[in-house]
Amino acid sequence: MPTWLAAGVWGLVAGLALVLGAAVAWRFRVPRGAIAWVMAFGAGVLISALAFDLVAEASDAAGLLPVAGGFLLGAVVYVAADAVLSGRGARHRKRSGTQQPSEQEQQGSGTAIALGALLDGIPESVVLGLGLVAGGAVSPAVLAAIFLSNVPEGLSSSAGMKANGRSARYVFGVWGGIAVASGIAALVGYLALRGASPGSVAFITTIAAGAILAMVADTMIPEAFDNAHVVTGLVTAVGFLVAFAIHDLGG
Repeated sequence: MPTWLAAGVWGLVAGLALVLGAAVAWRFRVPRGAIAWVMAFGAGVLISALAFDLVAEASDAAGLLPVAGGFLLGAVVYVAADAVLSGRGARHRKRSGTQQPSEQEQQGSGTAIALGALLDGIPESVVLGLGLVAGGAVSPAVLAAIFLSNVPEGLSSSAGMKANGRSARYVFGVWGGIAVASGIAALVGYLALRGASPGSVAFITTIAAGAILAMVADTMIPEAFDNAHVVTGLVTAVGFLVAFAIHDLGG
């Protein structure tokens, strides 16, 4: 399989984890406590992958200053975009309860939630494409981290969408569209930077990494803590350790 096509396929696979989570939420009534535990686990997995598989390797390739600059830039851009969408109804897009506004409560919130979900997913997909540029293959640890975190994201958000009267067409249209967009983002990330220097790839990778960490802190951990409370830190630590084990065994 051509590398550019592999990038798109792996991005699509990671995005389909969101659809899987949505399907579980739509078919079964999953307790909010269970969703919170899975969300906390997914947050820990992502944080570990960011630390060991993205930022550390980018620092080895480009040095501390470019990595720090890219990381902060990604976080700032994400937070700014998230603030705009939050004001239009997307603030609680990953909540499994009734915090999400319905279209009747806030007109345009459906579009804002969909765009917010897209904002959350694109940096992860870009990272997969960049991994192929840097190493010629997708990192198993990064792929596993993104997949394992996307399932609870789709699960929690879809439970909230269902609780607020969103239709199956809307829910699966959102996640199916994001899965396709994830594949395209990974493919474009690879094609755009396949001839770039290792330092440039590292810088772009850390931009995506900064956005991902901001997303974890702004959307995943609040949902987890809201329902898992005092065990949130422990479950997050377990997720971190699992992802580190995958990284260590793969290395």
